[in-house]
Amino acid sequence: MTNIKLCITALLIGQATLSSAQSYVPEQRDARIKVQPKVPIKAYSFPLQDVRLLDGPFKKAMDADARYLLSVDPDRLLAAFRAHSGLKPKGQMYGGWESTGLAGHTLGHYLSACSMQYASSGDPKFLSRVNYLVNELDECQKARKTGYIGAIPKEDSLWTDVAAGRIQSHGFDLNGAWSPWYTVHKIMAGLLDAYLYCHNIKALNIEQRMADWTGNTVKGLDDQVMQKMLLCEYGGMAETLVNTYALTGNKKYLDLSYRFYDRRILDSLAAKKDVLPGKHSNTQIPKIIASARRYELTGDQRDATIAKYFWDVVVNQHSYVTGGNSNYEYLGPPGKLNDQLTDNTTETCNTYNMLKLTRHLYSVEPSAYLMDHYEKSLYNHILASQNHENGMMCYFVPLRMGGQKEFSTPFETFTCCVGSGMENHVKYGESIYFKGSDGSLYVNLFIPSVLKWKEKGVTIKQETLIPANDHTTLTVNTAKPSAFAMRIRKPRWAGAVTVTVNGKPQDVILNNGYITIDRKWRNNDVVTITLPASFYTEAMPDNAARQAIFYGPVLLAGVLGKTEPDPVSGKPVLVTNNGTVTDRIRTVDQRKLIFRTAGAGVPNDVELIPFAQVQDDHYNVYWDVFNAQTWAKQQKIYEAEKKAAQELDARTVDILRMGEMQPERDHDLTGEHTTTGDAHGRKWRAAEGGSLSFKMKVAPGVANTLMCTYWGMDNRGRTFDILVDGAQIATENLDHYKESRFYDIKYPIPANVTGNKREVTITFAPKPNNAAGPVYGCRVIKDQ
Repeated sequence: MTNIKLCITALLIGQATLSSAQSYVPEQRDARIKVQPKVPIKAYSFPLQDVRLLDGPFKKAMDADARYLLSVDPDRLLAAFRAHSGLKPKGQMYGGWESTGLAGHTLGHYLSACSMQYASSGDPKFLSRVNYLVNELDECQKARKTGYIGAIPKEDSLWTDVAAGRIQSHGFDLNGAWSPWYTVHKIMAGLLDAYLYCHNIKALNIEQRMADWTGNTVKGLDDQVMQKMLLCEYGGMAETLVNTYALTGNKKYLDLSYRFYDRRILDSLAAKKDVLPGKHSNTQIPKIIASARRYELTGDQRDATIAKYFWDVVVNQHSYVTGGNSNYEYLGPPGKLNDQLTDNTTETCNTYNMLKLTRHLYSVEPSAYLMDHYEKSLYNHILASQNHENGMMCYFVPLRMGGQKEFSTPFETFTCCVGSGMENHVKYGESIYFKGSDGSLYVNLFIPSVLKWKEKGVTIKQETLIPANDHTTLTVNTAKPSAFAMRIRKPRWAGAVTVTVNGKPQDVILNNGYITIDRKWRNNDVVTITLPASFYTEAMPDNAARQAIFYGPVLLAGVLGKTEPDPVSGKPVLVTNNGTVTDRIRTVDQRKLIFRTAGAGVPNDVELIPFAQVQDDHYNVYWDVFNAQTWAKQQKIYEAEKKAAQELDARTVDILRMGEMQPERDHDLTGEHTTTGDAHGRKWRAAEGGSLSFKMKVAPGVANTLMCTYWGMDNRGRTFDILVDGAQIATENLDHYKESRFYDIKYPIPANVTGNKREVTITFAPKPNNAAGPVYGCRVIKDQ
């Protein structure tokens, strides 16, 4: 990065900042917001700069993220922006998604993350980066002369076609481009954050010109064409346009936000009709955030219904024990999660956006119920999605039993969840406290922190190790007595709560899930809240015998080691002959939150630690739980599976383990445009746009069958022919296999094809615009 200069004076640094993210949750008496809410706001967000984290897991995660942000070169993120504007790049474009059709989205997230880290820490290095990026984008915009700035391939012809109404739109494809409005939104959102957190007025001006370009681009499109275009994921365009309206007071941006209104989805939700099964989760959530924000500004009850109904359905029908949702990014049938445990559960972007939506709903109607979900998701998905040593992030947070987290690389990944992950860990302070419209203070999260409540002249220091201990203390520092009510959330996981003020017990009376202490506070007043934690389980909604174990707010994971256990003989389960699973857990180290099953684990007892602390190990968060009778039945099933596997091995003529170097060489595997990888504990091979061939032994003179192994789910565009020595024996369509499990599919080989041969060539030939595989293994078996 070259010539980075501070463009904001020390005077501006000292001014109050707007410190809610571009998904703007209302703050009280905010002079820069030109359009104030029309609905009563009952809980206002504190500026992020007014909350500082103290040492603890969340501070560690924030620091790791901050180190990573400083390792990223802004000039490499800007490379394609400058090149597309006719300017000479100052760095080489990054890899991963930054070198593909979604180029540029990371810069928007990075701008937001640096802006929030500046607000969270006051570190001027992040202010420098924000101002440098804004100046560079300003130069790019001026060079283009249209108001647009971007980095995606063939963008000029793309937007010309869009403006002319020439629309070819699919789920993630618009006129051959990968979700281009999604990237536009990320850039606009980053610019708003640069303004909101860092006072950079130039950023707001650039963003407003992009909003004007957006309006000019779609002004000639009638509603039918517009709705066709909205079949393609468009990110939070409506949300950002609503916030542009609030910041400028110009109603044309509110009107423009309604143009990015997907009737197909949103009208159904407004009618309280659940159309979410089969839908891509994170395509929908930003649409709902826009409705929540628009409701605040306009009072439109339709938008309120959409936001509340969607949140309720997703949280209560589609969410796992981490608080996250989706499998392979998609929502399944409501309340049907038992068979949806894979390496690709719970996309992190989804939870990033669900927390934004929760904040909006909370500001209008604060409740402990909303914050219970917020806490669950924050502790067990967001915090769990980061490698706390190097700051790398998870795209998915796997929940498959025996799964393992896969973290990003520093400079060669840049997926959507790396972008949102940059933001996730620098804004932990945003919901610990809210201030009520009645002048009260909401204490929502028990995270070590210091709040500076400027209007009251009060500082509140929260010190806690929850759940390693059972209490949190809130110390009030004030120059003069200050009267206000302190509302402390009673989390749903807590037992019998006690509260003292300066050592004196207080009555614990709950109102909407909060304990209220209303008094005139004096300097060094100390509130101590005891929140007893215990072990408890949460079961799958469609399988009471598949359970997860919690201790207080944290989900516990069973650590299974660096090597995944055998799926039959080594798969850990819990067996308890009397009482519950929680009766069979013992504490190893309370301070470190290390526990262990005691006589319940099969084949061995297992160490349990907070899921957020698991890094490289395989793990279980869900457990199949048995009693003596059901375990006896399950053992018979396992024995039958072992016997069947032994019989299959005895009939196997040849076997090919896909994705492994020597077995593929031994079988002369060749192909065009093939790819390989591993998932669900096994390696795979696929041909993307070309064929895949390999040789297999056969038994002469008898009937032979080819058996191939596939994984169900997310197999669109996977139709291919299977040929043996050039003769087609089957056409396969992997989209037929809907469950998240392995499928062993058998293809009889006609006797006239094998004859007396001892070896044949197997070919997978994809249909046009399709791929062959992924296939996880093949074997030839002879008939009994």
